[in-house]
Amino acid sequence: MKKIGLFGGTFNPPHLGHLLFAQEVLVEFELDEIWFIPVNVPPHKESDDLASNQDRVDMLVGATDDHEQFYVNTIELEREGPSYTIDTMRQLKQLYPTYEFYFLIGGDMIEYLPKWEKVDELLELVTFIGVKRPGSSVDTTNYAKQVRLLEMAQVDISSTAIRKRVQEGKPITYMVPNSVEALVKERELYEPRTSIGHRQTSSH
Repeated sequence: MKKIGLFGGTFNPPHLGHLLFAQEVLVEFELDEIWFIPVNVPPHKESDDLASNQDRVDMLVGATDDHEQFYVNTIELEREGPSYTIDTMRQLKQLYPTYEFYFLIGGDMIEYLPKWEKVDELLELVTFIGVKRPGSSVDTTNYAKQVRLLEMAQVDISSTAIRKRVQEGKPITYMVPNSVEALVKERELYEPRTSIGHRQTSSH
């Protein structure tokens, strides 16, 4: 039976904090693989701050390419429409009935679990793994069996901060994998547009 970690997100862009979290979960919980699942974003939602589905997939593939246990799974992009975790889990369980699934979430998301779509059914299909920040307390009393906590070094990198740095012309080296940085530059992702819709050209 394979043990698979599922890591969903916009990955806009994927950064070293994502990869470190995935690596630590893989090792600590002795999983076989981590599947990165980019959420579907309708084309009309794309903006200067949001790369297209294809750009985000390409960045993820580049970011995970040199780790043999990391994979990119486009199940939510193929399904289209709003992304509910319960729909993804039903589909994955149908496709891989013998696999054991773990879902990676930030520690701050654990307290919102009761509000997730069909959470009771969801907790029967998957075990959640959340990050426990040093010194913080996360109450998992109601979900003791279905929620595991991981203590790890905190890397304070966010996709929001990276996009802001790109817009300000600041470097993002050492925050994202080299392949992601190259794609951001090559495709001029996250750069501000002029009023007529074209990217602003840099003078240097």
